[in-house]
Amino acid sequence: MSMQIKPILAALRQHKAGTVLIALQIALTLAIVCNALFIIQQRLAHLSEPTGIDEANLLVIANQWAGHRSSQEVGAQIQADLAALRQLPSVRDASPSDGYPLSGGNWDNFVMRTPEQLKPTTDASVYMGDEHMLDTLGVKLIAGRNFNASEIMRMASRQVVIPPVVIVTKALADHLYPDGSALGKPIYSMSTTPSTIIGIVERLQRQNVSNWSKPYAYESLLWPIREDTDGLFYIVRSKPGQLADAMREVPKALYAQSRMRVFDPKIGGSFAQIRQRAYDSDRGIAILMGIISVVLLAITAAGIVGLTSFWVGQRRKQIGVRRALGATRSDILHYFLTENLLISVGGVLTGTVLAIGINLWMVTRFEMARLSMDYVGTGVILLLLLGQCAVLGPALRASHVSPVEATRSA
Repeated sequence: MSMQIKPILAALRQHKAGTVLIALQIALTLAIVCNALFIIQQRLAHLSEPTGIDEANLLVIANQWAGHRSSQEVGAQIQADLAALRQLPSVRDASPSDGYPLSGGNWDNFVMRTPEQLKPTTDASVYMGDEHMLDTLGVKLIAGRNFNASEIMRMASRQVVIPPVVIVTKALADHLYPDGSALGKPIYSMSTTPSTIIGIVERLQRQNVSNWSKPYAYESLLWPIREDTDGLFYIVRSKPGQLADAMREVPKALYAQSRMRVFDPKIGGSFAQIRQRAYDSDRGIAILMGIISVVLLAITAAGIVGLTSFWVGQRRKQIGVRRALGATRSDILHYFLTENLLISVGGVLTGTVLAIGINLWMVTRFEMARLSMDYVGTGVILLLLLGQCAVLGPALRASHVSPVEATRSA
């Protein structure tokens, strides 16, 4: 093998420009494709992140009142709306809220274990709702109890209202009290007034999907507050298999209560539609990264084919001489395959360093996860196989050059 590599290296030194160009092209392709595949995997995993709610049976109505109303009038209308919704044959439950998972909202509060803390323990997403909120969302209560009707507070605007009791997610409870003793313990947010944890739910994703990769993605808390303002969301949970019926009946029932309202179709809808909209950018990035990867691989393969074909044309006399001296077609084929393999190995070694460097830059710049070496290994194998497949055609043509034909072309 070493006897064959020495003349190959000597030949490559005679074609430094082409050799370096292809090696750099392979290196750059490897670096970009590895990180692109990693980003695609991260985005696809993001698309399937569980929210912790009964998505299959949920719909959201983005309600905006028309005309000016007092907070008392709004509160009375909300109560009438909810009573009408809960009486529909296709509806299991309904609750008003200021937000929901995947809504894109970002009402977060700093949360502390003690009011004296100079630095908050964490940052939690806040949901407001009534005693029907848990059942409406379909979240699983794993400890403690739900709110009762007497604990529901009214808020006319976004003034500071700290409820005496809260329900938190398990992720938030574990962060605040790692020993598992969160139930019944106080937490503090925005003031020195404590809120007691009366319930813990298994999972409830934050409103803002951009937090999906953060360690606090599932740190949420529920406040027993009904916001009597000009706009709110009606979250409706249908009975199993009756979502389509609920989507037809709910708007009619609300209009029957009052025509002085506007529904925003770009915000509400079934939760399947909400999830589709929420992850449009992630889906687009995954598709874009896939297209870029395919184009780069195609360009790299074309470059290898072009350069090898050019070298075969230049070396026809040399190939003919080798055939006349006893070299078989297999020897010629192996020569070009080995030559390309050496170039590819140099390229993937350089590309591995580039891939890791690009990822480290993205980690510090965009807070992305570190690139798994599995992707680098996969990329190396992919590029080596691509290079060997690309060179196979020109190498086969070279192996079919006869000694007589080669010498006549001199």
